Amino acid sequence: MNPDCMREAIRCAHEGIHHGQTPFGACIECNGRIVASAHNLVFAGTDSTAHAEIVAIREAQEKLGRIDLSNCTMYATTEPCPMCFAACHWARISRIIYGTSIEDVRVLGFSEMTLSNISMQKLGGSRMEIVGGYLLEENQALLREWEEMPDRKVY
Repeated sequence: MNPDCMREAIRCAHEGIHHGQTPFGACIECNGRIVASAHNLVFAGTDSTAHAEIVAIREAQEKLGRIDLSNCTMYATTEPCPMCFAACHWARISRIIYGTSIEDVRVLGFSEMTLSNISMQKLGGSRMEIVGGYLLEENQALLREWEEMPDRKVY
């Protein structure tokens, strides 16, 4: 696991929240180098599918010129939602490493489904490796910073 990649995802999330977005960031690492990083663009583009993971996957696929990201790792500040998990699966991302859990953001008002990545992995027969709680304190601090913002939005 590469702490620099998770910190890049956290940096992106900070950038996003200071532009009126939600506190989520993602970073994709391939062969030891960062190829894409992003924050949510849901409100910026009026697009409920513009989660950080989806934006980062699109960027990585474009930069690499391929849809198969099987040698890549997704770093996400929060456990990917079911849509983002499925996108990682379809992109053949080898590993997801995340900080806070779906439940952590659900209690903040986000309309998260309670279907965890581990549950989806088992139900779908995915071989993707999943690691949660990575740099947890730094990711929790990000959520606390967002929570203190007076004009924060949830969806």
